[in-house]
Amino acid sequence: MNRLSGRRVVVTGGARGIGAAIVRAFAAEAARVAVLDPAAEEATRLAAEVHGRAYAVDLTDAAATREAMEKAIAWLGGIDVLVNDAGTSRFAPLLELEPADLGDTVTSPARTMLVTTQAAAWSMIALRGPGDDCVGKIVNVAGAGCVTGGGQAHHAAATSAVTALTRAAAEELGPHGITVNCLCPGLVVGEGGVGGHDRREAADWSARSPLGRVGEPRDVARAALFLASSDSDYLTGDALNVSGGLVLR
Repeated sequence: MNRLSGRRVVVTGGARGIGAAIVRAFAAEAARVAVLDPAAEEATRLAAEVHGRAYAVDLTDAAATREAMEKAIAWLGGIDVLVNDAGTSRFAPLLELEPADLGDTVTSPARTMLVTTQAAAWSMIALRGPGDDCVGKIVNVAGAGCVTGGGQAHHAAATSAVTALTRAAAEELGPHGITVNCLCPGLVVGEGGVGGHDRREAADWSARSPLGRVGEPRDVARAALFLASSDSDYLTGDALNVSGGLVLR
């Protein structure tokens, strides 16, 4: 259908898992995609697959991330869509958490999101023409905030940070024609397991879902595609649960 024909897209954390699924889904809809990720080899391979461009960057380094964003936007000739999917998925019991763990899970991704959002927004604003209503889309991927159980304390904090930044950005960028929304995936089957758990636990998690299964990266990618397309032009500041109904439990 080419829903994103000609759209210029940057995906952070796009070399694997959900991010890679988003890159492939967007490219399949005729978008031009730049991938920012610290995994240089995987990012380069994926970018070649979708005829995009990869930028290997330590996303915890604000200055390096800002520079990579500038290079990606210059290569694209502007930016229409930003997808922030740079985060961690390690589980740990509350009583075993160290203060540094919160920094790795909450502060660092939030800082990265701020840097990339600022860079994208300035470019989107500069390219806005007279009469343009919606000129840019920002899609943030939060943690599994709807998932309950042990080992989730830092992920709950991270999800709250992402959703709060999403709402604040939507409020401030809306007048400039930029929508900002976030996705809250449930447990997603990816490389190496289910949200950091062993694949053998998939059956247990599936039993918790009204749909009877855990998610796949493509499930989240399809939701991201909706938020990046013109179908969601009147939607901003929202958190969309892509959880197979886990949010109901």
